[in-house]
Amino acid sequence: MRLKVTPSVITGTVQASPSKSYSHRALALGLLADGRSTLRNVLLSGDTLATYRAVQMFGARTSVNGDMVVVDGGRLSCPEDVVNAENSGTTIRLMAGIASLLPCHTVLTGDASVRRRPMQPLIEALKEMGVESFSTRGNGLAPLVVRGPNRGTTTHITGDVSSQFISSLLLSSPLKEVDTDVILTTPLKSRPYVEITMGMMREFGAEVEMTDEGFHVPGRQRYEPRTYKVPGDYSSAAFPLVAGALSDGVVVSGLDPQDRQGDMAIMDILEGFGCQVMRGSSSVRALPGKLKGTEVDLANAPDLFPIVAVLGSQAKGTTVIKNAEHVRLKESDRIRSTTDFLKVMGAEVQEKSDGCVIKGPTALKGGEVDSLDDHRILMAAAVAGLVAQGPTVISHGLCYNISYPRFLEDMLALGAKMEMLP
Repeated sequence: MRLKVTPSVITGTVQASPSKSYSHRALALGLLADGRSTLRNVLLSGDTLATYRAVQMFGARTSVNGDMVVVDGGRLSCPEDVVNAENSGTTIRLMAGIASLLPCHTVLTGDASVRRRPMQPLIEALKEMGVESFSTRGNGLAPLVVRGPNRGTTTHITGDVSSQFISSLLLSSPLKEVDTDVILTTPLKSRPYVEITMGMMREFGAEVEMTDEGFHVPGRQRYEPRTYKVPGDYSSAAFPLVAGALSDGVVVSGLDPQDRQGDMAIMDILEGFGCQVMRGSSSVRALPGKLKGTEVDLANAPDLFPIVAVLGSQAKGTTVIKNAEHVRLKESDRIRSTTDFLKVMGAEVQEKSDGCVIKGPTALKGGEVDSLDDHRILMAAAVAGLVAQGPTVISHGLCYNISYPRFLEDMLALGAKMEMLP
């Protein structure tokens, strides 16, 4: 299927999609907690459903009622089959850490995209703690085999490839018989995602702390079951907010202004470009303004790269997006795929190793865009299509279901002219 987008006026209010990052972690913690956890406002998307199925394979009993998920956890068992993370890098990485607790061989894999994403740093970190861990192809990529139990006290991990490696090690460590020190070998990027992990571990009753070298997790702990509500997702909200800022204004409700999400930076970024942003107690409103080029550092908010580049294409002057080299390791090389689709649409954009330079404003032109089956590329290109001249047709038109299943529904409600084509 392809998504056809026609220039449109965008305005109105939508409810924030539940956070993907929190939903993954809540499901994993429900598995590890000893008892029944009731998880509310859970995102049930392609990625999080992969985690839901994995949690079942590791022994949890689960049920779903609307956006509420009940998880009876605390009885970890060896999966009877291969754990398939589908398109979710978060799933395969978090589950690899959990697999390291078990005295059996667990095989973890995913789709073609996940099998291209780096795993070697996590493989090495687990091996350093005495876990049997290897790539079946010997190239540091999935499929992986992991066999515990994990009895190691110290390990080292890079901080600039994926914060998910660190989250994997932290989430599993409280259930070990020994304390664990995770030492960073490079500066930490995407810090907010690790802070989300630590905050949720504490919510479920575990101790974890940052140290001068990395992190310390006491062993011999138990996670406690919880009733937990997943907050709204700033990563997904960025798309309607930018669409509104480029048109007649949009309100996204259900966003917590006290959240730890790194992609809350979208509010400051919009203001930096000259848009008007109104922060409410549980909502954000983005209104158009006189857009001017600016410099944007995305070290802690890498998922914003494609949509911020679209915003930059409509700003007067030069926009520099930097410190985003880690987005090259996502579903696609997002620096390359973003600059490619913007060039197809007529933007003046230059790819850099850690981001791009954009000169604007550009009168974007509709055309044929390849999303490379990357949900954030699809959604960013769709927002670009709303302000382009003529229709834009984007490949893999349904891949937004990976992270934001209501994307098309929400955009239509805001006035977008979008339709699916064969």
